[in-house]
Amino acid sequence: MSPRREVLTGVPAPAAPVLADGERRPVSLEAAPPEVAAEVGLRPRALAEFVGQRRLRDHLGIVLEAARRRGQSVDHLLFAGPPGLGKTTLAGIVAAEMGAGLRITSGPALGRGGDLASILTGLEEGDVLFIDEIHRLNRAVEEILYPAMEDFALDIVIGKGPTARSVRLDLARFTLVGATTRTGLVTGPLRDRFGFVARLEHYDTDELEQIVRRGAHLLKVTCSDDGAREIARRSRGTPRLALRLLRRVRDFVEVRGEGVISAEAARAGCETFGIDELGLDRIDRRLLELLCVQFSGRPVGITTLAVSLGEEPETLEDAYEPYLLQAGLLQRTPRGRVATPGAYLHLGLEPPSDAAAPEDTAAPPPRLFEG
Repeated sequence: MSPRREVLTGVPAPAAPVLADGERRPVSLEAAPPEVAAEVGLRPRALAEFVGQRRLRDHLGIVLEAARRRGQSVDHLLFAGPPGLGKTTLAGIVAAEMGAGLRITSGPALGRGGDLASILTGLEEGDVLFIDEIHRLNRAVEEILYPAMEDFALDIVIGKGPTARSVRLDLARFTLVGATTRTGLVTGPLRDRFGFVARLEHYDTDELEQIVRRGAHLLKVTCSDDGAREIARRSRGTPRLALRLLRRVRDFVEVRGEGVISAEAARAGCETFGIDELGLDRIDRRLLELLCVQFSGRPVGITTLAVSLGEEPETLEDAYEPYLLQAGLLQRTPRGRVATPGAYLHLGLEPPSDAAAPEDTAAPPPRLFEG
């Protein structure tokens, strides 16, 4: 199989969540359209260049090498985990390692069975089809995918009523790479058809520091080890955020600094863009202030909290809460959300005697992703 260029198919570029006042979150995990090309340029193209996820890299390397030796397509792969950890990057690496073409789409973009059928019939032998947010496929589209994954065939119904008949079209053997941020929403029949299922975990600070140094080299900006570590510490364990902060700090040092990212410059740049030492932005802190001050530490329902922030409850659960929960600053209870003592201390407030303690946080929040 000869290498071919990537083909982007039906991918609506996700934008960073827009706040009530029109501002976009500086630490949103979703890639805003102008940043997509920049992120693609910084992504590794080979498995050996991929930083972090050591166990996944080892297992995936075995799967790819075995497929190469047999001269066959790779088994279908499912990557799960929070956004920004490298699922799309891994799909590109699989295609590059196998010398195959890459087609990219997403679950929401495949609204009808015909959308998927047109993509499947256009695949060539060994191609990699990447479906982001695969848990959002509707049932009709998903059922078309079953025979395509198992038998590399497409069942088409011609006609209606008593005269209707089914025709089976053979497809080229391909590899489906699915990505999901919600494994529990992937149906059992679909999940069982993947030959390799892996979950990506958040990165520690040492791994993010390597990613920042590599990104700085590609961006041709001088970055000290201390500067790279300062950016890594504020990146929520997420490579996408680390590279985004790197670009913003680069802008800062070019405009207001000396063009070199030192620890002091990185710290000043992050603070200029509203990112504090824990990686929290203005909206994260505003959420914690609502819990600690406005609601006086009482449990708050998700709907009430969302209305107070001017957001949808789903946005709150998907974009804001995960990191605050992992950092031990927020806790979910049967009665609602409550701030932990760590949240009060981070805001410079005295925690009340009955403040909820984080249940599963053994380390202080600032070292959440330390190696």
